[in-house]
Amino acid sequence: MEAKLLAAVWQRKPGVVVKADLLSGVAVLSFVAVFGMGLAWVWSRLAPPMQYVVLSGGQSAELPDEGWHRFDDLAIFCLISIGLGVLVGSGVWLMREHRGPVVLLAAVIGCGLGSWLAMRSGVSFAQGLYPLGAAPHVGSVVTKAPTLDSIWVIVAQPLGVALAYGVLAAYNGRHDLGRRLG
Repeated sequence: MEAKLLAAVWQRKPGVVVKADLLSGVAVLSFVAVFGMGLAWVWSRLAPPMQYVVLSGGQSAELPDEGWHRFDDLAIFCLISIGLGVLVGSGVWLMREHRGPVVLLAAVIGCGLGSWLAMRSGVSFAQGLYPLGAAPHVGSVVTKAPTLDSIWVIVAQPLGVALAYGVLAAYNGRHDLGRRLG
């Protein structure tokens, strides 16, 4: 009886498959990183611009309540990023034969890279939507493109991936994460 109990406790569990999942991990990383361009385009269309009034001496001052748009820009980027991260995490979970830490890390790193790419190119897309014209006159209102003032926004999408994948893995409850189809 004790031998069976010890055998059940000390039974060797399947290890992490790294070599077989490496190619799919690289594919997930590169595919997910490309989503950053779509995120950048959507954010540049949704983020509100800021309006300034031109003062004498080349100075400018933001209009009342326009300062809140800095927060709006960050919040919109974070919410879109978290939503995309949850979709990516759920989509990667559906790759049943490749479930595991290799693909999860590839998705998290790819989303981090995609968020960084989205942050950089989204500001450029937004500047293209709100170009600066000729030198404005004193008292005129100028519209400036939205900006992202914090680099911490790139963390939102990888957190969404890890959250979705972790919840699905915990809900599964199988030691092999359901990799075997048969």
